[in-house]
Amino acid sequence: MAVEGLTFTKEEGIATITFNRPGKLNAVTEAMRTEVHRIATELRTDDEVKVLVITGAGEAFSVGADTGELTADYSGPIEPHVLKRPFGWWMLPVRYFPKPTIAALPGIVAGTTYGLALSCDFRIASEKARFSMVFIKRGLIPDGGSTYFLPRIVGPAKALELMMLGDIIDAREAERLGIVTKVVPHKELMNETMELARRLARGPSVAIELIKRGVYKSFSNDLEAQLDFETLAQRICFQTEDFQEGIKSFLEKREPEFKGR
Repeated sequence: MAVEGLTFTKEEGIATITFNRPGKLNAVTEAMRTEVHRIATELRTDDEVKVLVITGAGEAFSVGADTGELTADYSGPIEPHVLKRPFGWWMLPVRYFPKPTIAALPGIVAGTTYGLALSCDFRIASEKARFSMVFIKRGLIPDGGSTYFLPRIVGPAKALELMMLGDIIDAREAERLGIVTKVVPHKELMNETMELARRLARGPSVAIELIKRGVYKSFSNDLEAQLDFETLAQRICFQTEDFQEGIKSFLEKREPEFKGR
């Protein structure tokens, strides 16, 4: 289903969602958020898709929610179903996507889509990217999962500083803090992103999915529970064709050719 302001492609095992409202700095509408939720949910069980990329057209990733919609939606009585729904409901299937996710950040990252970017496994930033927890300047608190993700990445003290002051930081500072994985020249952003995506897509996808699950489980597991998970996951890997290929390629002194099964 086509939604204005959002494009979707699928090629070479890589699914790409693009916020496409450059004239509005890719501000996201309710329809766009709903479509991101739908696409990410459906792709969970699509075996052809190995990696999910999210990016923005033009000079921005996204400035967050469309303020025109926010003014209309929250200036009067609020419908009960809206009250019950968390503001970040739409990014949950991205955060819990079983396969690797990459946010490609060409420019400004702000508002609720800052949380969406933080929910991805990798964040590749253009040298032109800028980051702001702008909520405080609107009399709001960060949403979209930002109060969950950011302290885990930069620590509570730095997270409080960024959230309470709302200062803009550049791509290099974001890299230093661990907010982004890598900073690249602006013109090379999508080339670098797709090269990473292709490397992941060519990998042993069962092992990759289990690695992702294990890393995120480690935040709530104790050591013994994590060892149990690793044991189960390793036994699953032992049953895959990719494990057999990994051993065979090692013995034959060549690069493995994984099939994802």
